Amino acid sequence: MVDADLGLPVSVPSTALFTDHYELTMLQAALKAGTAGRRSVFEVFARRLPDGRRYGVVCGTGRVLDAVENFRFDEDVLRFLRSRGIVDDPTLEWLAGYRFGGDIWGYPEGEVYFPGSPVMRVEGTFGECVLLETVILSILNHDSAIAAAASRMASAAGDRPLIEMGARRTHELAAVAAARAAYIGGFASTSDLAAGFRYNIPTVGTSAHAFTLLHDSERDAFRAQVDSLGRGTTLLVDTYDVAEAVRTAVEVAGPELGAVRIDSGDLLLVAHRVRRQLDELGARNTKIIVTSDLDEYAIASLAAAPVDAYGVGTQLVTGSGHPTASMVYKLVARAESDDPGAPLVPVAKRSTGGKTSIGGRKWAARRLDESGVAEAEVVGTGPVPEALADRQLLVELVKGGEVVAREPLDVARERHRAARARLPLSATQLSRGEPVLPTEYVHGGSGN
Repeated sequence: MVDADLGLPVSVPSTALFTDHYELTMLQAALKAGTAGRRSVFEVFARRLPDGRRYGVVCGTGRVLDAVENFRFDEDVLRFLRSRGIVDDPTLEWLAGYRFGGDIWGYPEGEVYFPGSPVMRVEGTFGECVLLETVILSILNHDSAIAAAASRMASAAGDRPLIEMGARRTHELAAVAAARAAYIGGFASTSDLAAGFRYNIPTVGTSAHAFTLLHDSERDAFRAQVDSLGRGTTLLVDTYDVAEAVRTAVEVAGPELGAVRIDSGDLLLVAHRVRRQLDELGARNTKIIVTSDLDEYAIASLAAAPVDAYGVGTQLVTGSGHPTASMVYKLVARAESDDPGAPLVPVAKRSTGGKTSIGGRKWAARRLDESGVAEAEVVGTGPVPEALADRQLLVELVKGGEVVAREPLDVARERHRAARARLPLSATQLSRGEPVLPTEYVHGGSGN
């Protein structure tokens, strides 16, 4: 691990068992058949976007790099595989020395994607590449789904900051990944301390209803919080009566009160009433934060409300109705022999029911119109047209097994903001519609 280079405090354990049983049985059979060493190209793509979505967000790339780097079969893992009889001894011996030594290219994290976009390309021997299928898909599908939801919410929120607070609504480890994805998608902070520790994301939080209920009166609770955290704290004002709580909050903290939080009721109506009351009490700079099962549609409905920030939990960490990006990992080209110089042959599954794929190693570029606005996602094999040479999307992530593109989260966060800004305005519409860019295919050979 080189996370220390970014100042990250946590190392990632072995990821070798974050895989499916059949990855190892395929490896065993390929080793026996003498085909495991064939040069191969796998690609990650989504055949379609979730229903109604206009664009997708590539997220999880940095976590994939960690996972690949830590995909090691140590003695405990090998002992488990041996005790269960999952693979034979020759395969176990091969796994003991496993290190991914191939190349990985992909859309940089935070970039947008569309149906058919080759968001990640993994090249190496069949044996070393096939083992990575499940862990790569697990990370990209989850993180991209959360980032897409976060991006839609950020668009709806405009300049108002968003707080990720969904840790209690998902698996404890998924919560950390979700906070990371939300930050890339446009959220400003998280309530999850593990995410702050692991990824240096800003963390925020003050108190819940339990703190108010603990005290003999709401005034006592507010006084205790202000005495401890200062007048700039955020007081939760909907435990009992909102109007009375706002009055008490200003009396306790004075007009310097930082913010009040509303967590229930008709948020649009209550926010207007609270803003008017705060202004009348002289607390004109006190902000209003709203929470309570928000999604992008609820956030958009509050655009005209005097709200300063949103806290989002359940809908964010579940992808706002689409908890996966439905990406797949498919073999698209392979060599005819173990000879390193053997040419690649395009391969693709023939299927009905929408599960077809296109063979050949692919490049991708985004064509812009005269105003610099994206107008098409162009995916092809073979030579890249000269007009698109400087618009290519895939970048080198791993070369010869070594990570070459690790970057701070803020870089991916800014990249997403810029990529979304280059899309047509209709990309941010919340009404149902087709992908905002068409995907055009250019065929020109295997791309060997």
